[in-house]
Amino acid sequence: MQSAAPTLPVRPYNEELKFIERINENSFRIKKGFVPNMQVEGIFYVNRHLENLMMEELRHSCQSKGIGGFLPGVKQIANVASLPGIVGRSVGLPDVHSGYGFAIGNMAAFDMSNPEAVVSPGGVGFDINCGVRLLRTNLCEKDVAPMKEQLAQTLFNHIPVGVGSKGVIPMTATNLEEALEMGMDWSLREGYAWAEDKEHCEEYGRMLQANPNKVSSRAKKRGLPQLGTLGAGNHYAEIQVVDKIYDQHAARKMGIDHTGQVCVMIHSGSRGLGHQVATDALVAMERAMKRDNIVVNDRQLACARIQSQEGQDYLAGMAAAANYAWVNRSSMTFLARQAFAKTFQSTPDDLDMQVIYDVSHNIAKVEEHYINGKQKTLLIHRKGSTRAFPPHHPLIPVDYQLTGQPVLIGGTMGTCSYVLTGTEQGMQETFGTTCHGAGRALSRAKSRRNLNYEDVLADLAKKGIAIRVASPKLVMEEAPESYKNVTDVVETCHAAGISKMAIKLRPVAVIKG
Repeated sequence: MQSAAPTLPVRPYNEELKFIERINENSFRIKKGFVPNMQVEGIFYVNRHLENLMMEELRHSCQSKGIGGFLPGVKQIANVASLPGIVGRSVGLPDVHSGYGFAIGNMAAFDMSNPEAVVSPGGVGFDINCGVRLLRTNLCEKDVAPMKEQLAQTLFNHIPVGVGSKGVIPMTATNLEEALEMGMDWSLREGYAWAEDKEHCEEYGRMLQANPNKVSSRAKKRGLPQLGTLGAGNHYAEIQVVDKIYDQHAARKMGIDHTGQVCVMIHSGSRGLGHQVATDALVAMERAMKRDNIVVNDRQLACARIQSQEGQDYLAGMAAAANYAWVNRSSMTFLARQAFAKTFQSTPDDLDMQVIYDVSHNIAKVEEHYINGKQKTLLIHRKGSTRAFPPHHPLIPVDYQLTGQPVLIGGTMGTCSYVLTGTEQGMQETFGTTCHGAGRALSRAKSRRNLNYEDVLADLAKKGIAIRVASPKLVMEEAPESYKNVTDVVETCHAAGISKMAIKLRPVAVIKG
């Protein structure tokens, strides 16, 4: 029988603060004892402004005696530190906010050689391999300005968006099986991707341990009509211009050589398929926890031993969903290239529409890292956090060996986005992990109550941003006011040394679900 999860103590706020200790200007330690059974300490990165948001969330939770809503981010980081087999520290990045089980913006590493170590779908998230891809062009802002509205409309017409959107790229059930197994190799074979796209993609766009048989027929049924679609929520396709270059050398390596250069950013994931894979796994893992007597602090942290059948099945299904997401972003890249070619009466090749990089920010991966000078094979859970490998790392493309891996940080609707690069310090402190975006400050429901969608749209128009939305009523949930300031988040990562600012981009047109 599985023993009951320990009841989390609800202490007064000043008592809680005794377990949280400032390390330096940009980080805090969460000491053992903050929640029961902590195997390792927690750490979170914040600047003064973000620190206030984190502490306010904790104070609010103490006042409400922990009733209602998700646990505060600091508690979630600590609960993850209590999972069996965790090593290093449970890391909260500056964009951290409450999520299902794990906080969004949490990274945790588990020792593959420890038979007790677990894998938890809550540490990957429901939108498996939600990620960001950035394409460059050889166009300048002045080329796009006169046709901004037309270009936004053409992009909106080409890329299916919105909650129930269906793909325009023809897919059969057999195609889907192949795409789940092959990832971007399928897109390449079918003519929807360029060979260079694969080079500039995390995992080269294909996780080899994917097994489509571990994806339920219900997940496949949900995924089949949605391949090549943007979806809703915080997903978007944006036309952006380079606003500022912080690191000329890194920018040049990415093919960015002047401010005003036009780029396209695509932010999307594995749609209904990934969501179903996660849901199916949580059900299987609840059973595995009873069988193996795994105790966790929060039932949302359902998990299974990595080496168990359930653990292995989830990793194989998750890898297939990750492949689906890469095919999805590749299909939208194909459609974006077509839209630009049509608008500018040119070809994607002549417009130099190369992929700069494609990163994932909801995934679990087996990686080699050093702990106390010893090389270890770890399962790294990154949820709402991005891999950021340093220069000379064997897993990053040749083009970026001297600069470090590009890290794409998507802003919220109408705010700036950033490109960072990975650092050696990040490798040592966070297992090569950094932030993923702005991170919510208001819940979706609160955003709908507090904001008016017409005001949000008018504000974007005032900034000169062309916008096309499938569901205007959902716009408030994604308004900049609903999020932490992405510049705060990025500058904190830069100041902490876990990644380095390279390029700032600002949007001129936004396509949303």
